[in-house]
This record gives sequence, structure tokens and C-alpha cells, in this order.
Amino acid sequence: MKILSRQDLTDILYGCAILGTGGGGELDEGLQYIDSALAQGKELRLVSVDDVPAGSKVCTPYLLGAISALPEHEEKQYARLPRTSEPAIMTAFKRLQDYSGSEFYGTICCELGGSNTAISFYVAAMTDGHIIDADPAGRAVPEITHSTYYFNGLPAAPIITANEFGECFICENVMDDMRAEQIVRALAMVSRNDIAAIDHALAIEEIADSVIKGSISKALELGRVFRESKRDKLDLAAEIARHGGGDVSFRGVISAAEFRTEAGFTLGDIYINGSGEHQGSEYHIQVKNENMLGWLNGEIQVTIPDLICLLDLDKGEPLTNPNPVEGMNVAVILLPAPKEFTTSKGLSAFGPAYMGLDIPYKPVMGSGF
Repeated sequence: MKILSRQDLTDILYGCAILGTGGGGELDEGLQYIDSALAQGKELRLVSVDDVPAGSKVCTPYLLGAISALPEHEEKQYARLPRTSEPAIMTAFKRLQDYSGSEFYGTICCELGGSNTAISFYVAAMTDGHIIDADPAGRAVPEITHSTYYFNGLPAAPIITANEFGECFICENVMDDMRAEQIVRALAMVSRNDIAAIDHALAIEEIADSVIKGSISKALELGRVFRESKRDKLDLAAEIARHGGGDVSFRGVISAAEFRTEAGFTLGDIYINGSGEHQGSEYHIQVKNENMLGWLNGEIQVTIPDLICLLDLDKGEPLTNPNPVEGMNVAVILLPAPKEFTTSKGLSAFGPAYMGLDIPYKPVMGSGF
């Protein structure tokens, strides 16, 4: 077991923000959750999946919804509803405990991202539990079905959800994760496009072989490389690519970035005019919460499940959606997908066909770092 310092936690969340491929929530929000737990004297304890005591129950807390702002006319409909002071994720966790009658040893984050990873850490800390060094995605993903839980047929239900208005919903007898995605997405859409949820409340024996082990430690290492490279004034993009077994695919200036909220997702397009060795070329990234497809000069270069990571070179920060704006100087870093996502099951759920492309998946590099 490792007690995580504030520096460890910052490195983890930076690593997760990079691996989040534009999604996974805002880094600032994630750090606020961490600082809130630390300010209340809580410890954040990281433990390997293999060291969790037999019979222990674990669960997966997360936030689900669009990451772009609602149109003003939609925002107005929520003005009359009261807000609760308690974080919605804690409302959901307390209801899960009451509903199940179980104590939980710890939490497994649903994905790697600036705030969704931190949400899981926060629940573990506030309940004196443990952070399990694993996740079911190895990156950020837009849907519940984009998960090794789904690939392995693990039941998500019961799913406990809560929103900022104090409303709590219990979803029982959900057929599978495909149906779970539809139900929880619908609840998010009537909850200001943001709902807290907890699912896969299972014994460690049921879940241990259906997660990507060591992913939090890998994010910690990537975040450390990022921090030290920034301190030493190294080429940040090149160092991240080298450590992640990937490549700096493109550098340039954003010429246009357009985002919209549709059916509970943030959809968008980012266009980058090349600079330096990429002068005269254009890069286009298609977004569905995360960066999903990369086009170089009108031809597909990379598809999910490979990672398309954007770095703001002026600020030296990971760039999350929908924050890209015209004029930003950026680098496009491509990293290999977790090997679990390159299986036939993984690609059927989260491969080129998910984005409407009738082409085979072609990995940009080898296996994930």
C-alpha cells in the first residue's frame, strides 16, 4: 500500500488528463476534490488489485454527461431547482451503502481523466477506503460500454445515481451495459447534463481479472515525467510521446474549434494549421467528448481506441475539451491503445465502426505503455 502525497496526486491527475484524450473532466475540478479530502485530514491510499483482501467489496464511482455548456434556454429550466451542499457522488455512495447493506473496501475509477479519476479517489478518501490501482478503460471514453467490464460481461446494476439537486435514482435489473448507458445518459440529460453514478459494486474476486491493472501507477509515472520535463524545459510533447511509446504526430496553431451538445454528448471538430516541419499541412480532430479520429490533410491517420492527446504548448498544459480555441499553439501526441481495447470485443465496442467508419483498425504504435 502507498499513501499518496499531494505531489503524487497532482502527478496522477496530470497523467490522467493527458491520457484522457480531451475527456475525463477538468483537471482543476479534480484537484479541488483532492484538496477538499486532504483539508479534512483524509489519507489517500493506493493498493494493488492483487493485494485487496479476499471477499472485499469495491465499486466504481464516476460522473457522466456532456462536457460543454448548455444553451442558455436550457440552463434556465434548472434555475428553480434547489442545489444541495453535499457532492452528488457522496449522496450516491451513501444510498449505495443503505441499499446494499455492504461496506466497501475501496473504489476503482471508471476511466483516466482529470476529474473522473479524482471523483473515485475522493469517495475512497472520504469513506476511509482504498484506491485500487486499476481501471476498466486505460484512457477516457464516452460511454459505459467502452469498458473492460463490458467486454467481460460484468453486471453494472444496481446503478445508484444522484444529481446536484439531491435527486437519487436506483436502477435495478438493467439488462447489460448497453442498456445502462442509455438509462444513465437519459438521467444525465434531465440533470443539467451531469450526473454522479456508482456501478459494478462487486467482490474483488469478481472484478480483479476484468480491469487494467496498474493504470494509476502508470498515470503517476507519466505525470512525473511531464512535471520534470516542464521543470527542466525539455520538449514536453516529445518526452510524453517517448515515455508513452507513442509519437508527436503534428504541431501547429488551431485555426478553428467548434463544439455542440447533442444527445448528452459534446460533439466537435478541431482544425490545426501546421507549423515548423508541418507547415502547409492541416490536422483535423473529431470529438465525441474525447478526441476520437485524427485526419491529416483529409486522410484518416488515427482512430480510436488509440489515444489522440492535445498539449497546449504555450501554457505547457494538457488540453481538454471544449477548451481548444483559435490561435492556440498545440502538439498532437498519439499513444497506443491499451491492449484490452485491441481485441475483437474491444474493437467491436470502441473501434472505427463506432464513429461510422467502415475501415479496419490500424494501430499507430505497438501495445500501450
